[in-house]
Amino acid sequence: MMKDFYHIIEPKLVAYIKKYGYSKDDFSKDLIASLSVAIVALPLSLAIAIASNLPPERGLFTAIVAGFLISFLGGSRLQVGGPTAAFIVTVSLVAMKHGYDGLVMATIMAGVILIIMSFARAGELIKFIPYPVIMGFTSGIALLIVFSQLRDFFGLPIDVMPPDFIDKLVLYSTNLDQLNIFALLISLGGIFILVYMKNKYPTIPAPIVVIVIMTTIVWLLELPVDTIESRFGEIPSTLPLPIFPEFSFDKMRLVLPDAITIAILAGIESLLSAVVADGMAGTKHKPNTELFAQGIANIGSSVFGGLPATGAIARTATNVRSGAVSPISGMMHAVWLLIFMLLLSPLIVKVPLAVLSAILIVVAWNMAEIKHIKAIIQTPKADIFVLFVTFLLTVLVDLNFAIQVGISLASILFINSMMKSVKIKSYYEDEETDDPDSIARKEVPAGVEVYEVQGPLFFGIVENFIDTFTNKEDETKVFILRLRYVPLIDAAGLHAIEVVYDKLKAKNSHLILSGVTKKVDKYIHKTKLNEKLGEANIVDHIDKALLRAVELKNLSTI
Repeated sequence: MMKDFYHIIEPKLVAYIKKYGYSKDDFSKDLIASLSVAIVALPLSLAIAIASNLPPERGLFTAIVAGFLISFLGGSRLQVGGPTAAFIVTVSLVAMKHGYDGLVMATIMAGVILIIMSFARAGELIKFIPYPVIMGFTSGIALLIVFSQLRDFFGLPIDVMPPDFIDKLVLYSTNLDQLNIFALLISLGGIFILVYMKNKYPTIPAPIVVIVIMTTIVWLLELPVDTIESRFGEIPSTLPLPIFPEFSFDKMRLVLPDAITIAILAGIESLLSAVVADGMAGTKHKPNTELFAQGIANIGSSVFGGLPATGAIARTATNVRSGAVSPISGMMHAVWLLIFMLLLSPLIVKVPLAVLSAILIVVAWNMAEIKHIKAIIQTPKADIFVLFVTFLLTVLVDLNFAIQVGISLASILFINSMMKSVKIKSYYEDEETDDPDSIARKEVPAGVEVYEVQGPLFFGIVENFIDTFTNKEDETKVFILRLRYVPLIDAAGLHAIEVVYDKLKAKNSHLILSGVTKKVDKYIHKTKLNEKLGEANIVDHIDKALLRAVELKNLSTI
Protein backbone atom coordinates (compact mmCIF):
# COMPACT_ATOMS: atom_id res chain seq x y z
CA MET A 1 0.00 0.00 0.00
CA MET A 2 2.76 2.45 0.99
CA LYS A 3 4.72 1.47 -2.11
CA ASP A 4 1.75 2.37 -4.36
CA PHE A 5 1.30 5.65 -2.46
CA TYR A 6 4.97 6.57 -2.92
CA HIS A 7 4.88 5.60 -6.60
CA ILE A 8 2.02 8.06 -7.17
CA ILE A 9 3.53 11.01 -5.32
CA GLU A 10 7.15 10.47 -6.46
CA PRO A 11 7.79 13.30 -8.97
CA LYS A 12 9.41 12.67 -12.31
CA LEU A 13 12.12 15.10 -11.15
CA VAL A 14 13.23 12.68 -8.42
CA ALA A 15 13.03 9.67 -10.75
CA TYR A 16 15.06 11.50 -13.41
CA ILE A 17 17.86 12.58 -11.06
CA LYS A 18 18.03 9.08 -9.52
CA LYS A 19 18.45 7.53 -12.95
CA TYR A 20 20.54 10.09 -14.84
CA GLY A 21 21.94 12.53 -12.29
CA TYR A 22 22.16 16.22 -13.18
CA SER A 23 25.21 17.93 -14.71
CA LYS A 24 26.23 21.52 -15.44
CA ASP A 25 25.54 20.87 -19.10
CA ASP A 26 21.99 19.73 -18.22
CA PHE A 27 21.51 22.92 -16.20
CA SER A 28 22.67 25.08 -19.12
CA LYS A 29 20.22 23.39 -21.48
CA ASP A 30 17.36 23.76 -19.00
CA LEU A 31 18.24 27.40 -18.32
CA ILE A 32 18.14 28.36 -22.02
CA ALA A 33 14.93 26.38 -22.60
CA SER A 34 13.26 27.91 -19.54
CA LEU A 35 13.93 31.45 -20.81
CA SER A 36 12.33 30.61 -24.16
CA VAL A 37 9.28 29.17 -22.42
CA ALA A 38 8.98 32.16 -20.07
CA ILE A 39 9.04 34.56 -23.04
CA VAL A 40 6.11 32.60 -24.58
CA ALA A 41 4.29 32.30 -21.25
CA LEU A 42 4.42 35.99 -20.33
CA PRO A 43 2.00 37.36 -22.97
CA LEU A 44 -0.22 34.27 -22.85
CA SER A 45 -0.63 34.49 -19.08
CA LEU A 46 -1.62 38.16 -19.30
CA ALA A 47 -3.99 37.55 -22.23
CA ILE A 48 -5.73 34.56 -20.60
CA ALA A 49 -6.42 36.47 -17.38
CA ILE A 50 -7.77 39.49 -19.28
CA ALA A 51 -9.92 37.23 -21.49
CA SER A 52 -11.34 35.69 -18.30
CA ASN A 53 -12.48 39.20 -17.24
CA LEU A 54 -9.94 39.28 -14.41
CA PRO A 55 -6.90 41.50 -13.73
CA PRO A 56 -3.84 40.53 -15.83
CA GLU A 57 -1.59 39.92 -12.82
CA ARG A 58 -3.70 36.89 -11.87
CA GLY A 59 -2.43 35.14 -14.98
CA LEU A 60 1.16 35.86 -13.95
CA PHE A 61 0.52 34.62 -10.39
CA THR A 62 -0.84 31.39 -11.89
CA ALA A 63 2.08 30.87 -14.25
CA ILE A 64 4.60 31.46 -11.46
CA VAL A 65 3.06 29.41 -8.64
CA ALA A 66 1.29 26.65 -10.57
CA GLY A 67 4.01 26.53 -13.23
CA PHE A 68 6.66 25.85 -10.59
CA LEU A 69 4.58 23.23 -8.70
CA ILE A 70 3.49 21.33 -11.82
CA SER A 71 7.10 20.84 -12.91
CA PHE A 72 8.40 20.24 -9.38
CA LEU A 73 5.80 17.60 -8.44
CA GLY A 74 4.58 16.39 -11.84
CA GLY A 75 4.75 13.05 -13.58
CA SER A 76 5.99 14.40 -16.90
CA ARG A 77 9.66 15.16 -17.48
CA LEU A 78 9.13 18.12 -19.81
CA GLN A 79 5.59 19.32 -19.09
CA VAL A 80 5.14 23.06 -18.47
CA GLY A 81 2.01 24.25 -16.69
CA GLY A 82 0.11 27.44 -16.07
CA PRO A 83 -3.11 29.18 -17.13
CA THR A 84 -4.46 27.93 -20.46
CA ALA A 85 -6.98 29.17 -22.99
CA ALA A 86 -9.19 26.12 -22.38
CA PHE A 87 -10.16 27.57 -18.98
CA ILE A 88 -11.16 31.04 -20.21
CA VAL A 89 -14.86 30.35 -20.66
CA THR A 90 -15.26 28.40 -17.42
CA VAL A 91 -13.22 30.86 -15.34
CA SER A 92 -15.09 33.92 -16.61
CA LEU A 93 -18.48 32.30 -15.97
CA VAL A 94 -17.58 31.11 -12.46
CA ALA A 95 -16.14 34.51 -11.55
CA MET A 96 -19.23 36.22 -12.95
CA LYS A 97 -21.66 33.94 -11.05
CA HIS A 98 -19.84 33.56 -7.74
CA GLY A 99 -17.21 36.31 -7.66
CA TYR A 100 -13.47 35.76 -7.43
CA ASP A 101 -13.86 34.17 -3.96
CA GLY A 102 -16.18 31.61 -5.51
CA LEU A 103 -13.63 30.91 -8.23
CA VAL A 104 -10.91 30.40 -5.59
CA MET A 105 -13.12 27.97 -3.70
CA ALA A 106 -14.02 26.08 -6.88
CA THR A 107 -10.32 25.86 -7.85
CA ILE A 108 -9.30 24.57 -4.40
CA MET A 109 -12.09 21.98 -4.56
CA ALA A 110 -10.96 21.03 -8.07
CA GLY A 111 -7.45 20.56 -6.70
CA VAL A 112 -8.75 18.21 -4.02
CA ILE A 113 -10.76 16.29 -6.64
CA LEU A 114 -7.63 15.92 -8.79
CA ILE A 115 -5.66 14.57 -5.81
CA ILE A 116 -8.44 12.06 -5.09
CA MET A 117 -8.48 11.10 -8.78
CA SER A 118 -4.72 10.47 -8.64
CA PHE A 119 -5.04 8.03 -5.73
CA ALA A 120 -8.02 6.39 -7.42
CA ARG A 121 -5.71 5.88 -10.43
CA ALA A 122 -8.03 7.85 -12.69
CA GLY A 123 -5.06 8.91 -14.83
CA GLU A 124 -5.51 5.74 -16.86
CA LEU A 125 -9.28 6.23 -17.12
CA ILE A 126 -9.34 9.76 -18.52
CA LYS A 127 -7.93 8.45 -21.80
CA PHE A 128 -11.22 6.61 -22.31
CA ILE A 129 -13.14 9.87 -22.76
CA PRO A 130 -14.20 9.61 -26.43
CA TYR A 131 -12.11 11.62 -28.85
CA PRO A 132 -15.14 13.25 -30.57
CA VAL A 133 -16.23 14.57 -27.14
CA ILE A 134 -12.78 16.08 -26.50
CA MET A 135 -12.68 17.63 -29.97
CA GLY A 136 -16.27 18.87 -29.64
CA PHE A 137 -15.79 20.81 -26.42
CA THR A 138 -12.27 21.94 -27.39
CA SER A 139 -13.46 23.45 -30.68
CA GLY A 140 -16.49 24.91 -28.88
CA ILE A 141 -14.21 26.58 -26.34
CA ALA A 142 -12.05 27.86 -29.22
CA LEU A 143 -15.05 29.57 -30.82
CA LEU A 144 -16.08 31.09 -27.48
CA ILE A 145 -12.52 32.39 -26.98
CA VAL A 146 -12.62 34.08 -30.38
CA PHE A 147 -15.94 35.73 -29.53
CA SER A 148 -14.63 36.85 -26.14
CA GLN A 149 -11.78 38.68 -27.93
CA LEU A 150 -13.71 40.53 -30.63
CA ARG A 151 -14.32 43.55 -28.38
CA ASP A 152 -10.58 44.27 -28.09
CA PHE A 153 -9.83 42.98 -31.59
CA PHE A 154 -12.09 45.66 -33.10
CA GLY A 155 -11.61 48.15 -30.25
CA LEU A 156 -15.37 48.31 -29.59
CA PRO A 157 -16.56 50.65 -26.78
CA ILE A 158 -18.34 47.94 -24.77
CA ASP A 159 -18.03 48.12 -20.98
CA VAL A 160 -19.73 44.88 -19.89
CA MET A 161 -19.70 41.67 -21.91
CA PRO A 162 -22.65 39.27 -21.52
CA PRO A 163 -21.76 35.62 -20.81
CA ASP A 164 -23.94 34.00 -23.49
CA PHE A 165 -22.79 33.43 -27.05
CA ILE A 166 -25.98 34.73 -28.70
CA ASP A 167 -26.01 37.86 -26.52
CA LYS A 168 -22.39 38.55 -27.50
CA LEU A 169 -23.26 38.10 -31.17
CA VAL A 170 -26.13 40.60 -30.93
CA LEU A 171 -24.02 43.10 -28.97
CA TYR A 172 -21.16 42.94 -31.48
CA SER A 173 -23.48 43.37 -34.44
CA THR A 174 -25.08 46.49 -32.90
CA ASN A 175 -21.71 48.08 -32.01
CA LEU A 176 -19.63 47.15 -35.03
CA ASP A 177 -20.09 50.60 -36.57
CA GLN A 178 -18.08 52.03 -33.64
CA LEU A 179 -14.94 49.97 -34.27
CA ASN A 180 -11.55 51.53 -33.64
CA ILE A 181 -9.64 51.32 -36.91
CA PHE A 182 -6.29 51.64 -35.11
CA ALA A 183 -7.11 48.71 -32.80
CA LEU A 184 -8.19 46.64 -35.81
CA LEU A 185 -4.94 47.39 -37.65
CA ILE A 186 -2.89 46.46 -34.58
CA SER A 187 -4.87 43.18 -34.28
CA LEU A 188 -4.51 42.27 -37.95
CA GLY A 189 -0.84 43.20 -37.91
CA GLY A 190 -0.36 40.99 -34.85
CA ILE A 191 -1.99 38.00 -36.54
CA PHE A 192 0.08 38.54 -39.69
CA ILE A 193 3.35 38.61 -37.71
CA LEU A 194 2.35 35.53 -35.67
CA VAL A 195 1.58 33.50 -38.79
CA TYR A 196 4.66 34.78 -40.63
CA MET A 197 6.97 34.00 -37.68
CA LYS A 198 5.52 30.51 -37.28
CA ASN A 199 6.14 29.70 -40.95
CA LYS A 200 9.51 31.43 -41.42
CA TYR A 201 11.11 31.43 -37.95
CA PRO A 202 9.37 28.71 -35.90
CA THR A 203 12.12 28.61 -33.25
CA ILE A 204 11.68 32.28 -32.27
CA PRO A 205 8.90 32.98 -29.69
CA ALA A 206 6.47 34.85 -31.93
CA PRO A 207 4.14 36.24 -29.20
CA ILE A 208 6.88 38.30 -27.57
CA VAL A 209 8.04 39.61 -30.97
CA VAL A 210 4.49 40.72 -31.76
CA ILE A 211 4.10 42.41 -28.39
CA VAL A 212 7.38 44.30 -28.68
CA ILE A 213 6.65 45.51 -32.23
CA MET A 214 3.03 46.50 -31.67
CA THR A 215 3.61 48.09 -28.26
CA THR A 216 6.42 50.17 -29.75
CA ILE A 217 4.21 51.28 -32.66
CA VAL A 218 1.37 52.28 -30.34
CA TRP A 219 3.75 54.17 -28.03
CA LEU A 220 5.66 56.00 -30.80
CA LEU A 221 2.57 57.01 -32.77
CA GLU A 222 0.48 57.59 -29.63
CA LEU A 223 -2.38 55.59 -31.12
CA PRO A 224 -5.74 55.79 -29.30
CA VAL A 225 -6.07 52.11 -28.35
CA ASP A 226 -6.69 50.49 -24.97
CA THR A 227 -3.67 49.12 -23.11
CA ILE A 228 -3.34 47.08 -19.93
CA GLU A 229 -2.61 50.31 -18.08
CA SER A 230 -5.60 52.25 -19.43
CA ARG A 231 -8.04 49.52 -18.44
CA PHE A 232 -6.48 47.93 -15.35
CA GLY A 233 -3.95 50.46 -14.07
CA GLU A 234 -0.68 49.31 -12.51
CA ILE A 235 0.09 45.65 -11.92
CA PRO A 236 1.92 44.41 -8.81
CA SER A 237 5.62 43.68 -8.99
CA THR A 238 5.55 40.96 -6.29
CA LEU A 239 3.54 37.87 -5.44
CA PRO A 240 0.71 38.43 -2.94
CA LEU A 241 0.60 36.71 0.44
CA PRO A 242 -1.40 33.46 0.49
CA ILE A 243 -5.06 33.91 1.44
CA PHE A 244 -7.58 31.12 2.01
CA PRO A 245 -11.26 31.83 1.28
CA GLU A 246 -13.96 31.49 3.90
CA PHE A 247 -15.39 28.02 3.46
CA SER A 248 -19.10 27.36 3.91
CA PHE A 249 -21.07 24.25 3.04
CA ASP A 250 -23.64 26.24 1.03
CA LYS A 251 -20.95 27.95 -1.04
CA MET A 252 -19.13 24.66 -1.62
CA ARG A 253 -22.34 22.98 -2.78
CA LEU A 254 -23.02 25.92 -5.09
CA VAL A 255 -19.62 25.78 -6.83
CA LEU A 256 -19.26 21.98 -6.85
CA PRO A 257 -20.38 21.53 -10.51
CA ASP A 258 -17.83 24.16 -11.56
CA ALA A 259 -15.13 22.50 -9.45
CA ILE A 260 -15.82 19.19 -11.21
CA THR A 261 -15.59 20.89 -14.61
CA ILE A 262 -12.28 22.53 -13.68
CA ALA A 263 -10.91 19.20 -12.42
CA ILE A 264 -11.96 17.32 -15.56
CA LEU A 265 -10.57 20.01 -17.84
CA ALA A 266 -7.31 20.16 -15.91
CA GLY A 267 -6.98 16.39 -15.98
CA ILE A 268 -7.70 16.03 -19.70
CA GLU A 269 -5.59 19.00 -20.77
CA SER A 270 -2.59 18.06 -18.62
CA LEU A 271 -2.53 14.44 -19.77
CA LEU A 272 -2.96 15.45 -23.42
CA SER A 273 -0.05 17.85 -23.01
CA ALA A 274 2.05 15.15 -21.34
CA VAL A 275 1.30 12.81 -24.26
CA VAL A 276 2.44 15.54 -26.68
CA ALA A 277 5.70 15.89 -24.71
CA ASP A 278 6.22 12.12 -24.77
CA GLY A 279 5.66 12.01 -28.53
CA MET A 280 8.13 14.84 -29.16
CA ALA A 281 10.88 13.76 -26.76
CA GLY A 282 10.46 9.98 -26.52
CA THR A 283 9.72 10.15 -22.78
CA LYS A 284 7.00 8.40 -20.74
CA HIS A 285 4.88 10.25 -18.19
CA LYS A 286 3.24 8.98 -14.99
CA PRO A 287 -0.45 9.94 -15.38
CA ASN A 288 -1.49 9.61 -11.73
CA THR A 289 1.53 11.56 -10.50
CA GLU A 290 0.62 14.25 -13.01
CA LEU A 291 -2.93 14.45 -11.63
CA PHE A 292 -1.55 14.72 -8.09
CA ALA A 293 0.72 17.60 -9.12
CA GLN A 294 -2.15 19.33 -10.92
CA GLY A 295 -4.21 19.11 -7.73
CA ILE A 296 -1.49 20.64 -5.56
CA ALA A 297 -0.74 23.29 -8.20
CA ASN A 298 -4.37 24.40 -8.45
CA ILE A 299 -4.65 24.72 -4.69
CA GLY A 300 -1.38 26.67 -4.61
CA SER A 301 -2.37 28.93 -7.49
CA SER A 302 -5.73 29.83 -5.97
CA VAL A 303 -4.39 30.77 -2.53
CA PHE A 304 -1.79 33.02 -4.18
CA GLY A 305 -4.42 34.94 -6.13
CA GLY A 306 -4.17 32.92 -9.34
CA LEU A 307 -6.47 31.01 -11.69
CA PRO A 308 -7.03 27.31 -12.47
CA ALA A 309 -3.97 25.78 -14.12
CA THR A 310 -3.04 22.75 -16.16
CA GLY A 311 -0.39 21.50 -18.54
CA ALA A 312 0.02 23.93 -21.44
CA ILE A 313 0.61 22.28 -24.81
CA ALA A 314 2.16 25.33 -26.53
CA ARG A 315 4.57 26.01 -23.66
CA THR A 316 5.39 22.32 -23.30
CA ALA A 317 6.16 22.04 -27.03
CA THR A 318 8.38 25.14 -26.78
CA ASN A 319 10.18 23.56 -23.84
CA VAL A 320 10.91 20.37 -25.78
CA ARG A 321 11.98 22.20 -28.95
CA SER A 322 14.28 24.46 -26.92
CA GLY A 323 16.29 21.49 -25.68
CA ALA A 324 15.07 21.04 -22.09
CA VAL A 325 16.23 17.83 -20.41
CA SER A 326 14.43 17.77 -17.05
CA PRO A 327 11.55 19.25 -14.99
CA ILE A 328 13.99 21.89 -13.71
CA SER A 329 13.38 23.79 -16.96
CA GLY A 330 9.68 24.19 -16.10
CA MET A 331 10.56 25.27 -12.57
CA MET A 332 13.03 27.88 -13.85
CA HIS A 333 10.48 29.23 -16.35
CA ALA A 334 8.39 30.18 -13.31
CA VAL A 335 11.41 31.90 -11.76
CA TRP A 336 12.00 33.87 -14.97
CA LEU A 337 8.38 35.03 -14.92
CA LEU A 338 8.80 36.19 -11.33
CA ILE A 339 11.89 38.18 -12.40
CA PHE A 340 9.95 39.70 -15.32
CA MET A 341 7.17 40.75 -12.95
CA LEU A 342 9.65 42.26 -10.48
CA LEU A 343 11.61 44.23 -13.09
CA LEU A 344 9.33 44.84 -16.09
CA SER A 345 5.92 45.68 -14.60
CA PRO A 346 6.07 49.35 -15.76
CA LEU A 347 6.67 48.15 -19.35
CA ILE A 348 4.19 45.26 -19.27
CA VAL A 349 1.26 47.63 -18.63
CA LYS A 350 1.96 49.43 -21.93
CA VAL A 351 0.92 46.38 -23.97
CA PRO A 352 -2.13 47.07 -26.21
CA LEU A 353 -5.14 44.85 -25.52
CA ALA A 354 -5.67 44.48 -29.27
CA VAL A 355 -2.40 42.60 -29.69
CA LEU A 356 -3.26 40.28 -26.79
CA SER A 357 -6.59 39.55 -28.47
CA ALA A 358 -4.74 38.70 -31.69
CA ILE A 359 -2.50 36.26 -29.82
CA LEU A 360 -5.48 34.54 -28.20
CA ILE A 361 -7.38 34.29 -31.48
CA VAL A 362 -4.40 32.47 -33.02
CA VAL A 363 -4.23 30.23 -29.93
CA ALA A 364 -7.97 29.51 -30.34
CA TRP A 365 -7.46 28.63 -34.01
CA ASN A 366 -4.74 26.16 -33.04
CA MET A 367 -6.97 24.76 -30.29
CA ALA A 368 -9.77 24.05 -32.76
CA GLU A 369 -7.48 21.70 -34.74
CA ILE A 370 -9.53 21.93 -37.92
CA LYS A 371 -7.59 19.08 -39.57
CA HIS A 372 -8.64 16.70 -36.80
CA ILE A 373 -12.27 17.79 -37.09
CA LYS A 374 -12.10 17.13 -40.84
CA ALA A 375 -10.74 13.66 -40.06
CA ILE A 376 -13.62 12.92 -37.66
CA ILE A 377 -16.14 13.97 -40.34
CA GLN A 378 -14.83 11.03 -42.41
CA THR A 379 -15.56 8.58 -39.55
CA PRO A 380 -18.88 6.82 -38.69
CA LYS A 381 -21.97 9.04 -38.37
CA ALA A 382 -22.23 8.36 -34.64
CA ASP A 383 -18.86 10.06 -34.00
CA ILE A 384 -19.84 13.02 -36.18
CA PHE A 385 -23.11 13.36 -34.25
CA VAL A 386 -21.32 13.31 -30.88
CA LEU A 387 -18.77 15.87 -32.11
CA PHE A 388 -21.35 18.41 -33.25
CA VAL A 389 -23.74 17.94 -30.33
CA THR A 390 -20.87 18.50 -27.86
CA PHE A 391 -19.68 21.50 -29.89
CA LEU A 392 -23.13 23.13 -30.04
CA LEU A 393 -23.89 22.52 -26.36
CA THR A 394 -20.50 23.98 -25.37
CA VAL A 395 -21.21 27.13 -27.39
CA LEU A 396 -24.93 27.57 -26.69
CA VAL A 397 -25.42 26.09 -23.19
CA ASP A 398 -22.32 25.47 -21.04
CA LEU A 399 -19.30 23.22 -20.75
CA ASN A 400 -20.64 21.18 -17.80
CA PHE A 401 -23.73 20.14 -19.72
CA ALA A 402 -21.80 19.60 -22.96
CA ILE A 403 -19.32 17.17 -21.39
CA GLN A 404 -22.08 15.24 -19.58
CA VAL A 405 -24.25 14.93 -22.68
CA GLY A 406 -21.29 14.22 -24.96
CA ILE A 407 -19.99 11.35 -22.82
CA SER A 408 -23.52 9.99 -22.32
CA LEU A 409 -24.26 10.10 -26.05
CA ALA A 410 -20.94 8.50 -26.93
CA SER A 411 -21.58 5.74 -24.37
CA ILE A 412 -25.10 5.04 -25.67
CA LEU A 413 -23.93 4.94 -29.27
CA PHE A 414 -21.02 2.69 -28.31
CA ILE A 415 -23.39 0.30 -26.54
CA ASN A 416 -25.63 0.33 -29.61
CA SER A 417 -22.70 -0.55 -31.87
CA MET A 418 -21.65 -3.30 -29.44
CA MET A 419 -25.18 -4.70 -29.50
CA LYS A 420 -25.11 -4.82 -33.28
CA SER A 421 -21.72 -6.56 -33.26
CA VAL A 422 -22.88 -9.40 -30.99
CA LYS A 423 -24.40 -12.34 -32.85
CA ILE A 424 -26.73 -15.01 -31.49
CA LYS A 425 -26.87 -17.69 -34.16
CA SER A 426 -28.38 -21.15 -34.40
CA TYR A 427 -26.60 -24.15 -35.87
CA TYR A 428 -28.85 -23.83 -38.95
CA GLU A 429 -26.89 -20.69 -39.77
CA ASP A 430 -23.48 -22.36 -39.30
CA GLU A 431 -21.61 -22.83 -42.54
CA GLU A 432 -18.86 -25.26 -43.40
CA THR A 433 -15.53 -23.69 -42.37
CA ASP A 434 -11.99 -24.72 -41.48
CA ASP A 435 -13.04 -24.69 -37.82
CA PRO A 436 -12.94 -28.35 -36.64
CA ASP A 437 -15.49 -27.49 -33.94
CA SER A 438 -17.98 -25.94 -36.35
CA ILE A 439 -21.43 -27.36 -35.64
CA ALA A 440 -21.79 -28.01 -39.37
CA ARG A 441 -19.20 -30.80 -38.86
CA LYS A 442 -21.12 -32.35 -35.97
CA GLU A 443 -24.15 -34.62 -35.80
CA VAL A 444 -26.89 -32.93 -33.81
CA PRO A 445 -29.54 -35.37 -32.47
CA ALA A 446 -33.22 -34.71 -33.13
CA GLY A 447 -34.86 -32.63 -30.41
CA VAL A 448 -31.59 -30.78 -29.71
CA GLU A 449 -30.87 -27.21 -30.78
CA VAL A 450 -27.51 -25.45 -30.66
CA TYR A 451 -27.09 -21.68 -30.32
CA GLU A 452 -23.89 -19.70 -30.18
CA VAL A 453 -23.20 -16.22 -28.77
CA GLN A 454 -20.38 -14.38 -30.48
CA GLY A 455 -19.36 -11.33 -28.45
CA PRO A 456 -19.85 -10.10 -24.88
CA LEU A 457 -23.02 -11.24 -23.13
CA PHE A 458 -24.01 -7.95 -21.51
CA PHE A 459 -27.07 -5.92 -20.62
CA GLY A 460 -27.46 -4.50 -24.13
CA ILE A 461 -28.36 -7.87 -25.70
CA VAL A 462 -30.12 -9.73 -22.87
CA GLU A 463 -33.64 -9.05 -24.19
CA ASN A 464 -32.79 -10.47 -27.59
CA PHE A 465 -30.95 -13.34 -25.90
CA ILE A 466 -33.94 -14.32 -23.76
CA ASP A 467 -36.41 -13.99 -26.63
CA THR A 468 -34.28 -16.32 -28.78
CA PHE A 469 -34.96 -19.21 -26.39
CA THR A 470 -38.36 -18.43 -24.92
CA ASN A 471 -40.36 -17.46 -28.03
CA LYS A 472 -40.01 -20.90 -29.61
CA GLU A 473 -43.16 -23.05 -29.79
CA ASP A 474 -41.58 -26.36 -30.87
CA GLU A 475 -40.89 -29.27 -28.52
CA THR A 476 -37.11 -28.96 -28.33
CA LYS A 477 -35.94 -30.96 -25.33
CA VAL A 478 -32.35 -29.74 -25.02
CA PHE A 479 -30.76 -26.40 -25.85
CA ILE A 480 -26.99 -26.13 -26.09
CA LEU A 481 -25.60 -22.61 -25.62
CA ARG A 482 -22.06 -22.22 -26.93
CA LEU A 483 -20.06 -19.51 -25.12
CA ARG A 484 -16.59 -20.12 -26.56
CA TYR A 485 -16.57 -16.64 -28.19
CA VAL A 486 -17.92 -14.77 -25.15
CA PRO A 487 -14.93 -12.82 -23.74
CA LEU A 488 -16.87 -11.34 -20.83
CA ILE A 489 -20.24 -11.43 -19.12
CA ASP A 490 -21.93 -8.92 -16.79
CA ALA A 491 -24.60 -9.29 -14.09
CA ALA A 492 -27.40 -8.84 -16.63
CA GLY A 493 -25.92 -11.58 -18.80
CA LEU A 494 -25.70 -14.01 -15.87
CA HIS A 495 -29.26 -13.19 -14.89
CA ALA A 496 -30.39 -13.74 -18.50
CA ILE A 497 -28.93 -17.28 -18.47
CA GLU A 498 -30.81 -17.94 -15.21
CA VAL A 499 -34.07 -16.61 -16.71
CA VAL A 500 -33.65 -18.79 -19.80
CA TYR A 501 -32.95 -21.81 -17.59
CA ASP A 502 -36.11 -21.22 -15.51
CA LYS A 503 -38.33 -20.71 -18.57
CA LEU A 504 -36.96 -23.84 -20.28
CA LYS A 505 -37.38 -25.85 -17.10
CA ALA A 506 -41.03 -24.79 -16.93
CA LYS A 507 -41.43 -26.30 -20.45
CA ASN A 508 -39.57 -29.50 -19.41
CA SER A 509 -36.56 -28.53 -21.52
CA HIS A 510 -32.89 -28.50 -20.53
CA LEU A 511 -30.03 -26.00 -20.93
CA ILE A 512 -26.37 -26.91 -21.45
CA LEU A 513 -23.54 -24.39 -21.50
CA SER A 514 -20.67 -25.33 -23.80
CA GLY A 515 -17.17 -23.91 -24.28
CA VAL A 516 -17.34 -21.70 -21.20
CA THR A 517 -14.18 -19.58 -20.91
CA LYS A 518 -12.31 -19.33 -17.60
CA LYS A 519 -13.39 -15.73 -17.04
CA VAL A 520 -17.08 -16.48 -17.64
CA ASP A 521 -16.88 -19.71 -15.61
CA LYS A 522 -15.42 -17.77 -12.67
CA TYR A 523 -18.51 -15.54 -12.46
CA ILE A 524 -20.89 -18.45 -12.98
CA HIS A 525 -19.37 -20.07 -9.89
CA LYS A 526 -19.16 -16.83 -7.89
CA THR A 527 -22.90 -16.25 -8.35
CA LYS A 528 -23.59 -19.97 -7.68
CA LEU A 529 -25.39 -20.24 -11.00
CA ASN A 530 -23.54 -23.52 -11.48
CA GLU A 531 -25.49 -25.04 -8.59
CA LYS A 532 -28.78 -24.20 -10.29
CA LEU A 533 -27.78 -25.39 -13.76
CA GLY A 534 -25.88 -28.42 -12.49
CA GLU A 535 -22.15 -28.94 -12.94
CA ALA A 536 -22.80 -31.70 -15.48
CA ASN A 537 -24.54 -29.15 -17.72
CA ILE A 538 -21.51 -26.83 -17.87
CA VAL A 539 -18.88 -28.32 -20.19
CA ASP A 540 -15.78 -27.05 -21.97
CA HIS A 541 -16.33 -28.55 -25.45
CA ILE A 542 -19.16 -29.03 -27.93
CA ASP A 543 -18.56 -32.80 -28.17
CA LYS A 544 -19.17 -33.17 -24.43
CA ALA A 545 -22.23 -30.95 -24.75
CA LEU A 546 -23.72 -33.17 -27.50
CA LEU A 547 -23.12 -36.32 -25.42
CA ARG A 548 -24.76 -34.68 -22.40
CA ALA A 549 -27.68 -33.60 -24.62
CA VAL A 550 -28.29 -37.26 -25.62
CA GLU A 551 -28.28 -38.27 -21.93
CA LEU A 552 -30.79 -35.55 -20.99
CA LYS A 553 -33.00 -36.37 -23.97
CA ASN A 554 -33.05 -40.04 -23.01
CA LEU A 555 -33.87 -39.16 -19.41
CA SER A 556 -36.78 -37.01 -20.63
CA THR A 557 -38.34 -39.97 -22.50
CA ILE A 558 -38.24 -42.32 -19.50
